[in-house]
Amino acid sequence: MTMPLYASPEQLMRERSELARKGIARGRSVVGLKYANGILFVAENPSTTLRKFSEIYDRIGFAGVGRYSEYEALRVAGIRHADLKGYQYDRRDVSARALANSYAATLGSIFTEQLKPYEVEICVAEVGATPAEDQLFRLTYDGSIFDEPQFVVMGGQTEPVVNKLKETFVEGAELQEALRFAVEALRPATQNNGDSEPVKLEVAVLDRGRLRRTFRRINGAALEALLPAAPEPEEGDKPAEGEGDSSGS
Repeated sequence: MTMPLYASPEQLMRERSELARKGIARGRSVVGLKYANGILFVAENPSTTLRKFSEIYDRIGFAGVGRYSEYEALRVAGIRHADLKGYQYDRRDVSARALANSYAATLGSIFTEQLKPYEVEICVAEVGATPAEDQLFRLTYDGSIFDEPQFVVMGGQTEPVVNKLKETFVEGAELQEALRFAVEALRPATQNNGDSEPVKLEVAVLDRGRLRRTFRRINGAALEALLPAAPEPEEGDKPAEGEGDSSGS
């Protein structure tokens, strides 16, 4: 009779953590940051249908990275949780803090009880009546929860993005300036992936100025108007006088 292989609980936790971290690191980075009139989410996302950002409730937004099917299931569960609580009690009783605690319990249970953990990292954000009341909660695959005071970075290679934001981030910035912070911070991560700059951006905000439902996406011409202008070519990159089409007329 053969004996089953034994693995200590510590080893199992390490292996699950490594699996989840590798899955999250394969994705593209997401940035969420506070600005003067709310909370801004920015990510490089070449897909037009698989969204990283979504509305959860009136003043609450959601961002996810990692395995899409898993954070999409969490997003849907969060919407149902918020709708049910708002219906049973009052819409004002639905808060990002309570939703983040619910997500933490779910992720922690999956991490410890199931064979494979969720390969996800999520953010739950709430825009308040004033900038001091804005909230950003980051949740990891094992159910750990972090209250981020200024910005959150998830997925991909986070270290260069975080370092860049630490250098450039300014509290109380306007939307266009905050978008510039995020785009410039994401650029090193995309260069590490072999790209010179983000291919396509997914941008959304929780806008304090909107009535009740504060979540809105920014795309098309509205996004182009906010994006920073492309840098001018350096002197050495400009063609010399007389160079150009040599085919003649």
